[in-house]
Amino acid sequence: MNSSDNQNIPDFQGSMKINEKNHLEIGGVDTVFLAEKYSTPLYVYDIDLIKSRLSEFKKAFSIYKKPTQVAYASKAFSSLALYQILVKEGVSLDVVSGGELHLAIKAGFPAEKIHFHGNNKSHQELVEALNYNIGCIVVDNFTELDMINQLTSLHQKNINILIRITPGIEAHTHEYITTGQEDSKFGFDLTSGQAEKAVKLALECSYINVIGLHAHIGSQIFETDGYQAVIERLMKHAKQWNKETGFDLKVLNVGGGFGIRYTKEDEPLAIKDYVSSIVKSVEKYAIELEIELPEIWVEPGRSIVGEAGTTIYTIGTEKNIPGVRRYVSIDGGMADNIRPALYGAKYTGILANKVYAQYDTTVSIAGKACESGDMLIWDLSLPEVEQGDYLAVLSTGAYGYSMASNYNRLPRPAVVFVENRQDFLAIKRESYDDFMRLENPIADSI
Repeated sequence: MNSSDNQNIPDFQGSMKINEKNHLEIGGVDTVFLAEKYSTPLYVYDIDLIKSRLSEFKKAFSIYKKPTQVAYASKAFSSLALYQILVKEGVSLDVVSGGELHLAIKAGFPAEKIHFHGNNKSHQELVEALNYNIGCIVVDNFTELDMINQLTSLHQKNINILIRITPGIEAHTHEYITTGQEDSKFGFDLTSGQAEKAVKLALECSYINVIGLHAHIGSQIFETDGYQAVIERLMKHAKQWNKETGFDLKVLNVGGGFGIRYTKEDEPLAIKDYVSSIVKSVEKYAIELEIELPEIWVEPGRSIVGEAGTTIYTIGTEKNIPGVRRYVSIDGGMADNIRPALYGAKYTGILANKVYAQYDTTVSIAGKACESGDMLIWDLSLPEVEQGDYLAVLSTGAYGYSMASNYNRLPRPAVVFVENRQDFLAIKRESYDDFMRLENPIADSI
């Protein structure tokens, strides 16, 4: 289909199209059929698009002479079924909790391809990581480094680590999702000398193998300047630390943050453009500094699953304030997508059951939570909306389900994967009975 036929309809990604019923179709499956089969709200993932994005990263890195790793960032969205797909695609995995690690192991993910992140890893989580013999721990602070040293010495087990650096570089993005600046809860600061101290301490540990450095400068990045700057800074420090301590930069992990399109105003680069810039920068500074080329690792999350996800809602009640605004309510909202309330994130949507129609109505999409801030989309152009219509909100694959809550005791939605005209229930919808499994009635004696 040609989405340019109607300027109000965004450019569709992956296998999205409009079928003969004028319904939105994903992966060859009618979303109206999915809504009726699984109820709403409903997260729908285009698995072909996820695989395509992974393939783009792997193909883009084929230009580099040394090994590379594309580690999917689990925080964007995790599920047993997704991890199983990632195993088949041959990529690595970034986890940030014992829960994500447990799920990955249950999915059969190769432990040697798992990287463990997080600024407050518990003693138990580190023990689990060592017991599973994971590939790498990204060390975030001195307390953690000391814990790992003690545990590896106690169990006489070797572990690879990356030292996470806060390089003092701010990505051109929202202040709440920049993580590379000096004043951050993440990593060792360069300017104060913390990073150098961490490298020296780690090199003195008998069972710790310091394989490289890590930095992450933010999210939704639409340019390459920040990556180039962090590569220059880290490689120059690595050269200096090599002279002073013998540190050998085997791995340079530049994190993720590659932007995606949420609305027509967003203009992200192609994956190959991000990767090409990273590769060229590493090669440039390796030559200038006369050091060996390191492996390059990246951690895409949003750029893998973001545009592959669509959330389907059912239109409910409305409130029309003449001359002011027309509110249209849906059966979800901030409980299944907190980003608009948390970040002011913007989305666009269409009516899944009548995509091609006259877009002559402007409405604001309100969630059903008891919060004035539960507004999913302001001033959205749609065809005339009726109760029972299905609203498809696009590019919701990242940080939707993973940040979902049970606020107002709303059950978390189901997650469905679609591919090759088949649908698969990846995560069941929560029920009221699921809530009750964790509840204990008060004893009569209290």
